[in-house]
Amino acid sequence: MLLKKDIKKLVSYYIKKFDTTNPFEIADALGIIVQTGKLGFEGCYMFLKNHRCIFLSEDLSDHDRTLVMAHELGHAIMHRKVNCYFIRNQTLLLNSKREIEANTFAMNLLLTDDMLYEYKDYTINQLICNDL
Repeated sequence: MLLKKDIKKLVSYYIKKFDTTNPFEIADALGIIVQTGKLGFEGCYMFLKNHRCIFLSEDLSDHDRTLVMAHELGHAIMHRKVNCYFIRNQTLLLNSKREIEANTFAMNLLLTDDMLYEYKDYTINQLICNDL
């Protein structure tokens, strides 16, 4: 299992290399195939015939699509040859080491230190109430 600090370094490498935190742009730059369609789940990463592929549900909101994409990109980078499905409400799947790593990757990609630092002086109640 990768340590959180190692995942953070890995994410930082890709952000610097491609000058973006956009998971779609990073996937495109890495040659990862991304398809959207009717799925029975939110998304999945598959390694098919030597190609990295991410499939996203067309029913996701833009926000959720970005979140699931970042999660699946984590699988594509860290678990290259392992097929992984993202089903948010299945606790057994989310507790696996790979799922935790993919979630950590997504969090570090979508919530950079600069973003978090911007809110360092706010209380938890202000953040929860969106009183910014």
